Amino acid sequence: TGAFGSFLALCLRNDTVLKQALSLIRVRASGESLICSAGGILLSTSRHYRSKPTHGIGRYKHLVKAQEPKKKKGKVEVRPINLGTDYEYGVLNIHLIAYDMALAESYAQYVHNLCNHLAIKVEESYAMPTKTMEVLQLQEQGSKMFLDAVLTTHERVVQISGLSATFAEIFLEIIHSNLPEGVKLSVREVGARWR
Repeated sequence: TGAFGSFLALCLRNDTVLKQALSLIRVRASGESLICSAGGILLSTSRHYRSKPTHGIGRYKHLVKAQEPKKKKGKVEVRPINLGTDYEYGVLNIHLIAYDMALAESYAQYVHNLCNHLAIKVEESYAMPTKTMEVLQLQEQGSKMFLDAVLTTHERVVQISGLSATFAEIFLEIIHSNLPEGVKLSVREVGARWR
C-alpha cells in the first residue's frame, strides 16, 4: 500500500496521470483483461464492433452451400429400374430431337413443366451430346465431292415415371398436339431393352 500511496500522491499533482490511473483501476475492477495501455488508449480483447448492426457486412460463408463429400471413383451407384405394372408404366424416356438448339431446349422445358403441372414425376431431364452430320454433294462432272452443309442435331431427354396407363394416351396427345415444327418426338420405355 506504500507504493500505491506514493503513486496516488504523484497522480494528484498531474491531472492526466490521475485520469489514466483511474481508467486502469476501472478496467481491473470490471474484470476485462488488459492487453496494452499506450498513450491513454486502452485496448482489450473483447470486440465491441461485433455487436453492431453492421457486423455481418462482407461475410459470405453463410451463402455458400456446404459441398457434399466426393464419392469414391470406381463405385457406381446402381438405381433399380421400375418396370411398371399392368396399370402403370415404369420409367419412360421422352426423346426430343431438333436441328435448332433453342427449339429443343424450350420444348423440353415445356414438357418438364407440363409433367410438373399434371403431377407426373420427372426423374431426370438432361441433354445428349450434339451430333454433327456433313452433307456432301457430288460435282456434275467428275467424282470429287464437296461439302454442302453441316447439320447438327440436338437431343434432350425428359425421364418420367409413374404414368398411369389410362392417362398416358391423353398425355401423349397433349405433347404431340403442341409439338413444334422441326422437332422429332419419340417415347421409349427404359426397361424395354433388358427384358
